[in-house]
Amino acid sequence: MDDRPSMAQYHSGMSTTKAHARYGAGRTRPGAIPDHPPPVLERNRGCPLDLSWVRDTRVNRSAVERRAATIETRRTVKKEWQVAWLLRAVTLMDLTTLQGDDTPGRVRRLCAKARMPVRRDLLELLGAQDLPIRVAAVCVYHEMVATAVAALAGSGIPVAAVSTGFPAGLSPLETRLREIEASVRDGAAEIDIVITRGHVLTGNWGALYEEVKAFRAACGEAHLKTILGTGELGTLRDVARASLVCMMAGADFIKTSTGKEPVNATLPVGLVMARQIRDYQARVGYHVGLKPAGGIRTAKQSLGWLAMMKEELGDRWLRPDLFRFGASSLLADIERQLEFEATGGYSAFHRHPVG
Repeated sequence: MDDRPSMAQYHSGMSTTKAHARYGAGRTRPGAIPDHPPPVLERNRGCPLDLSWVRDTRVNRSAVERRAATIETRRTVKKEWQVAWLLRAVTLMDLTTLQGDDTPGRVRRLCAKARMPVRRDLLELLGAQDLPIRVAAVCVYHEMVATAVAALAGSGIPVAAVSTGFPAGLSPLETRLREIEASVRDGAAEIDIVITRGHVLTGNWGALYEEVKAFRAACGEAHLKTILGTGELGTLRDVARASLVCMMAGADFIKTSTGKEPVNATLPVGLVMARQIRDYQARVGYHVGLKPAGGIRTAKQSLGWLAMMKEELGDRWLRPDLFRFGASSLLADIERQLEFEATGGYSAFHRHPVG
């Protein structure tokens, strides 16, 4: 399917002087990031728990899987159009390190990469050196929040902290709430919490709703991303119902996975969650973001996710306030693809260290 008309509209409004030298006059500038940010959306305030809505939620698994299977094969972008999408993907990343051997030095290197995620020489070759290419956030454990905040000072890049007994989420509730509050005090602007998957598996929607409401209250002004752990929920119907309850409880984002499960972000799961976001927005009026995390390692996969979001939710969900990739190795593969577009040759993976 030819994607050029929509991409021309999507990336319009920027100066094209440098792009002419690389791609020729009359072509839309690759990777153009709009000059003006979109209007700030009202934060999701949630709504009362509607159990009839939750119980009536159904998912046609075979239809979802058929639809997901066509996304990467039917929506293809090439050359400068692919550059545009890949640069946009970089600006939607939560650049992440969540390892047991994380150190302040590693986190500082990650933050330096967050400020300049694509090498300057590549941006110059692509005619994109003047574009505001930076990641959406840096995501770390609570212990590293203060280090990341200091390293990102003045950049405008927020720090996200995983919390609430990540990744299992089975610490005592009071401990989880205090962990959120501690990360917010240290400067985290976003909190990625883990829900109790047992509430979903046993159909205890009231308990899940109250848990997420408590997490939201503990976050204060910090934005709340609720990690569903979709690989452990068993069915797409439960993914849909958990997504809905978390949004009713006031989640700013719903997130697929911790990245630690055997199965993490998949397009069928993302499709189900995106459609719940669409239904919630139509019925309640609030925009909620989506964050796939875990297992998205290649530039091609990121293009599939962007195509899905564009088709299901529209261009507004291709901005950092409504869509994020939880990523670590993804950035290196995107840089390799950008280098190929700029020079005609692929570089070794180790030439693009992240942290």
